[in-house]
Amino acid sequence: MIPLLRYQCDLLLRSHRWLPPVLLHAAFLAVGVQTGGPILDSYGVAAIGLLPLAAWLCRICVTNEPPAARSCTAAAAGPGRAHLAAVLTGTLSATLLAFAGTAFVTLVADPHASDHRTVVPVLPAAVAGLLAALVCVLLGTAVGALCNWPVLRRPGWSILSGLMAALLLLVAGASPANAAISGLVTGSAHGTITLPLLPLLCTALIAAAATALSCRLSSRRS
Repeated sequence: MIPLLRYQCDLLLRSHRWLPPVLLHAAFLAVGVQTGGPILDSYGVAAIGLLPLAAWLCRICVTNEPPAARSCTAAAAGPGRAHLAAVLTGTLSATLLAFAGTAFVTLVADPHASDHRTVVPVLPAAVAGLLAALVCVLLGTAVGALCNWPVLRRPGWSILSGLMAALLLLVAGASPANAAISGLVTGSAHGTITLPLLPLLCTALIAAAATALSCRLSSRRS
Protein backbone atom coordinates (compact mmCIF):
# COMPACT_ATOMS: atom_id res chain seq x y z
CA MET A 1 0.00 0.00 0.00
CA ILE A 2 2.89 2.39 0.62
CA PRO A 3 3.66 2.99 -3.09
CA LEU A 4 -0.06 3.44 -3.80
CA LEU A 5 -0.39 5.96 -0.96
CA ARG A 6 2.65 7.86 -2.22
CA TYR A 7 1.17 7.89 -5.70
CA GLN A 8 -2.19 9.17 -4.46
CA CYS A 9 -0.56 11.81 -2.25
CA ASP A 10 1.52 13.01 -5.18
CA LEU A 11 -1.61 13.20 -7.35
CA LEU A 12 -3.41 15.18 -4.67
CA LEU A 13 -0.59 17.67 -4.18
CA ARG A 14 0.06 18.18 -7.89
CA SER A 15 -3.62 18.64 -8.72
CA HIS A 16 -3.98 21.64 -6.36
CA ARG A 17 -7.60 20.56 -5.87
CA TRP A 18 -6.92 20.46 -2.14
CA LEU A 19 -6.54 24.24 -2.00
CA PRO A 20 -10.28 25.19 -1.91
CA PRO A 21 -11.26 22.87 0.97
CA VAL A 22 -8.13 23.65 2.98
CA LEU A 23 -8.47 27.42 2.54
CA LEU A 24 -12.19 27.25 3.34
CA HIS A 25 -11.46 25.25 6.50
CA ALA A 26 -8.77 27.73 7.53
CA ALA A 27 -11.22 30.59 7.06
CA PHE A 28 -13.83 28.68 9.06
CA LEU A 29 -11.36 28.27 11.94
CA ALA A 30 -10.32 31.92 11.78
CA VAL A 31 -13.94 33.06 12.02
CA GLY A 32 -15.39 30.37 14.29
CA VAL A 33 -12.62 29.98 16.86
CA GLN A 34 -12.33 33.19 18.84
CA THR A 35 -9.17 34.08 20.72
CA GLY A 36 -9.85 33.69 24.41
CA GLY A 37 -12.99 31.62 23.92
CA PRO A 38 -13.73 28.59 26.14
CA ILE A 39 -11.40 25.80 25.11
CA LEU A 40 -13.95 22.95 24.91
CA ASP A 41 -16.41 25.04 22.91
CA SER A 42 -13.58 25.97 20.54
CA TYR A 43 -12.66 22.32 20.04
CA GLY A 44 -16.29 21.64 19.17
CA VAL A 45 -16.31 24.42 16.58
CA ALA A 46 -13.06 23.15 15.07
CA ALA A 47 -14.46 19.61 14.81
CA ILE A 48 -17.64 20.69 13.02
CA GLY A 49 -15.83 21.78 9.88
CA LEU A 50 -13.88 18.53 9.59
CA LEU A 51 -16.83 16.34 8.57
CA PRO A 52 -17.58 18.10 5.25
CA LEU A 53 -13.84 18.71 4.78
CA ALA A 54 -13.05 14.98 5.02
CA ALA A 55 -15.91 14.14 2.65
CA TRP A 56 -14.63 16.75 0.17
CA LEU A 57 -11.02 15.53 0.33
CA CYS A 58 -12.19 11.94 -0.08
CA ARG A 59 -14.15 12.94 -3.17
CA ILE A 60 -11.09 14.69 -4.60
CA CYS A 61 -8.90 11.63 -4.08
CA VAL A 62 -11.30 9.03 -5.50
CA THR A 63 -12.00 11.15 -8.61
CA ASN A 64 -8.51 12.58 -9.13
CA GLU A 65 -7.25 10.01 -11.62
CA PRO A 66 -8.26 10.14 -15.28
CA PRO A 67 -10.10 6.96 -16.34
CA ALA A 68 -7.11 5.65 -18.29
CA ALA A 69 -4.74 6.15 -15.36
CA ARG A 70 -7.25 4.56 -12.99
CA SER A 71 -7.46 1.50 -15.23
CA CYS A 72 -3.67 1.18 -15.28
CA THR A 73 -3.45 1.47 -11.50
CA ALA A 74 -6.24 -1.06 -11.04
CA ALA A 75 -4.57 -3.49 -13.44
CA ALA A 76 -1.25 -3.20 -11.62
CA ALA A 77 -2.39 -3.26 -7.99
CA GLY A 78 -5.99 -4.42 -8.12
CA PRO A 79 -9.02 -2.11 -8.23
CA GLY A 80 -9.90 -2.63 -4.58
CA ARG A 81 -6.44 -1.76 -3.28
CA ALA A 82 -6.15 1.20 -5.64
CA HIS A 83 -9.47 2.59 -4.44
CA LEU A 84 -8.54 1.94 -0.80
CA ALA A 85 -5.37 3.98 -1.26
CA ALA A 86 -7.39 6.89 -2.62
CA VAL A 87 -9.83 6.82 0.31
CA LEU A 88 -6.99 6.54 2.84
CA THR A 89 -5.22 9.49 1.25
CA GLY A 90 -8.28 11.66 1.79
CA THR A 91 -8.60 10.41 5.37
CA LEU A 92 -4.95 11.04 6.19
CA SER A 93 -5.12 14.53 4.69
CA ALA A 94 -8.13 15.41 6.81
CA THR A 95 -6.43 13.88 9.87
CA LEU A 96 -3.43 16.17 9.42
CA LEU A 97 -5.79 19.13 9.35
CA ALA A 98 -7.51 17.79 12.49
CA PHE A 99 -4.16 17.81 14.32
CA ALA A 100 -3.43 21.30 13.01
CA GLY A 101 -6.84 22.59 14.09
CA THR A 102 -6.46 21.05 17.55
CA ALA A 103 -3.06 22.69 17.97
CA PHE A 104 -4.48 26.03 16.84
CA VAL A 105 -7.32 25.88 19.36
CA THR A 106 -4.90 24.89 22.13
CA LEU A 107 -2.81 27.98 21.43
CA VAL A 108 -5.57 30.60 21.19
CA ALA A 109 -8.41 29.33 23.42
CA ASP A 110 -8.96 30.08 27.09
CA PRO A 111 -8.43 26.97 29.30
CA HIS A 112 -11.61 27.64 31.26
CA ALA A 113 -15.22 26.57 31.09
CA SER A 114 -17.99 28.71 29.65
CA ASP A 115 -18.18 30.72 32.88
CA HIS A 116 -14.51 31.72 32.40
CA ARG A 117 -13.87 30.80 36.05
CA THR A 118 -13.69 27.00 36.17
CA VAL A 119 -10.24 25.80 35.10
CA VAL A 120 -10.16 23.11 32.40
CA PRO A 121 -6.95 21.01 32.17
CA VAL A 122 -5.41 21.69 28.77
CA LEU A 123 -3.97 18.24 27.98
CA PRO A 124 -7.14 16.20 28.71
CA ALA A 125 -9.18 18.84 26.88
CA ALA A 126 -6.86 18.61 23.87
CA VAL A 127 -7.23 14.81 23.84
CA ALA A 128 -11.02 15.11 23.95
CA GLY A 129 -10.97 17.73 21.20
CA LEU A 130 -8.70 15.61 19.02
CA LEU A 131 -10.87 12.51 19.47
CA ALA A 132 -13.97 14.52 18.53
CA ALA A 133 -12.12 15.80 15.48
CA LEU A 134 -11.21 12.23 14.49
CA VAL A 135 -14.86 11.21 14.87
CA CYS A 136 -15.80 13.87 12.33
CA VAL A 137 -12.94 12.88 10.02
CA LEU A 138 -13.96 9.22 10.01
CA LEU A 139 -17.62 10.02 9.50
CA GLY A 140 -16.68 12.38 6.66
CA THR A 141 -14.64 9.56 5.15
CA ALA A 142 -17.69 7.31 5.24
CA VAL A 143 -19.73 10.01 3.49
CA GLY A 144 -17.02 10.50 0.87
CA ALA A 145 -16.73 6.75 0.25
CA LEU A 146 -20.48 6.20 -0.15
CA CYS A 147 -21.42 9.37 -2.04
CA ASN A 148 -18.88 9.16 -4.87
CA TRP A 149 -17.56 6.75 -7.46
CA PRO A 150 -18.03 3.77 -7.59
CA VAL A 151 -21.17 3.87 -5.40
CA LEU A 152 -22.62 6.94 -7.12
CA ARG A 153 -21.26 7.53 -10.61
CA ARG A 154 -23.06 10.78 -11.54
CA PRO A 155 -21.20 13.88 -10.29
CA GLY A 156 -24.36 15.86 -9.69
CA TRP A 157 -25.90 13.22 -7.45
CA SER A 158 -22.56 12.66 -5.70
CA ILE A 159 -22.10 16.30 -4.73
CA LEU A 160 -25.72 16.79 -3.65
CA SER A 161 -25.92 13.59 -1.63
CA GLY A 162 -22.54 14.20 0.00
CA LEU A 163 -23.52 17.70 1.08
CA MET A 164 -26.87 16.60 2.46
CA ALA A 165 -25.36 13.62 4.28
CA ALA A 166 -22.67 15.80 5.88
CA LEU A 167 -25.22 18.34 7.11
CA LEU A 168 -27.57 15.64 8.37
CA LEU A 169 -24.83 13.87 10.31
CA LEU A 170 -23.86 17.12 12.01
CA VAL A 171 -27.37 17.91 13.29
CA ALA A 172 -28.96 14.46 13.78
CA GLY A 173 -29.18 13.52 17.45
CA ALA A 174 -28.22 9.89 16.77
CA SER A 175 -25.08 10.87 14.87
CA PRO A 176 -21.73 10.01 16.53
CA ALA A 177 -20.37 13.37 15.35
CA ASN A 178 -23.24 15.19 17.01
CA ALA A 179 -22.68 13.18 20.20
CA ALA A 180 -18.96 13.97 20.28
CA ILE A 181 -19.48 17.69 19.68
CA SER A 182 -22.38 17.88 22.15
CA GLY A 183 -20.15 16.24 24.74
CA LEU A 184 -17.61 19.04 24.34
CA VAL A 185 -20.26 21.75 24.57
CA THR A 186 -21.89 20.15 27.62
CA GLY A 187 -18.50 19.68 29.24
CA SER A 188 -17.72 23.35 28.66
CA ALA A 189 -20.91 24.35 30.43
CA HIS A 190 -20.10 22.22 33.47
CA GLY A 191 -16.30 22.38 33.39
CA THR A 192 -15.94 18.63 32.86
CA ILE A 193 -14.14 16.59 30.19
CA THR A 194 -15.65 13.47 28.62
CA LEU A 195 -13.65 11.50 26.07
CA PRO A 196 -15.86 10.53 23.08
CA LEU A 197 -14.62 6.93 22.97
CA LEU A 198 -17.94 5.32 22.05
CA PRO A 199 -18.62 7.74 19.15
CA LEU A 200 -15.05 7.13 17.95
CA LEU A 201 -15.55 3.37 17.98
CA CYS A 202 -18.89 3.68 16.15
CA THR A 203 -17.45 5.95 13.46
CA ALA A 204 -14.43 3.70 12.99
CA LEU A 205 -16.75 0.76 12.29
CA ILE A 206 -18.95 2.87 9.99
CA ALA A 207 -15.96 4.22 8.05
CA ALA A 208 -14.45 0.73 7.71
CA ALA A 209 -17.75 -0.71 6.43
CA ALA A 210 -18.31 2.16 3.98
CA THR A 211 -14.76 1.91 2.66
CA ALA A 212 -14.99 -1.86 2.29
CA LEU A 213 -18.24 -1.52 0.34
CA SER A 214 -16.81 1.10 -2.00
CA CYS A 215 -13.67 -0.99 -2.58
CA ARG A 216 -15.77 -4.05 -3.36
CA LEU A 217 -17.88 -2.09 -5.85
CA SER A 218 -14.74 -0.65 -7.45
CA SER A 219 -13.60 -4.21 -8.17
CA ARG A 220 -16.89 -4.94 -9.92
CA ARG A 221 -17.25 -1.69 -11.85
CA SER A 222 -13.66 -1.13 -13.00
